[in-house]
Amino acid sequence: MRMQQARVRHSAGFTLIETMITVAIAGILSSIAYPSYVGVMNKARRFDAVAAMMSLRMAQERHRANDTQYASGLAQIRVPTLSPAQHYTLSIKSSDARGYVAVAIATGAQQGDARCRYLQLTVHDHLVTKASGGDAGVSNGPAENKQCWRV
Repeated sequence: MRMQQARVRHSAGFTLIETMITVAIAGILSSIAYPSYVGVMNKARRFDAVAAMMSLRMAQERHRANDTQYASGLAQIRVPTLSPAQHYTLSIKSSDARGYVAVAIATGAQQGDARCRYLQLTVHDHLVTKASGGDAGVSNGPAENKQCWRV
């Protein structure tokens, strides 16, 4: 009877090596999944900027229909300076009677989206140009630019 109790105590629970192997496997799986998760989150937050820029564009067109030129500030067209989910700061860089340049700059966690930190919408003579980049130069190539604006 004593021998049987000793076996039961010895075989109960996990050994340190089994626990370490489990932790190592979980770490490897996490290191593979985390970058993918971050990419999906960045893309989802980019939708916030794209939606805000389209709202800004519509507000600018309404303003231009009643005025001789596009608005030079967000307050004129009653557009908030932050995107709806507050992942981007909006601004109008320049404007005149023929067009305007609007910019969305990533804030908070979205600043980690290095390729698409800046989104720029340019409207000139009714021609719309979308640009993106990691800095104010918005110098992404066509393929990267398409990825930044696609949601």
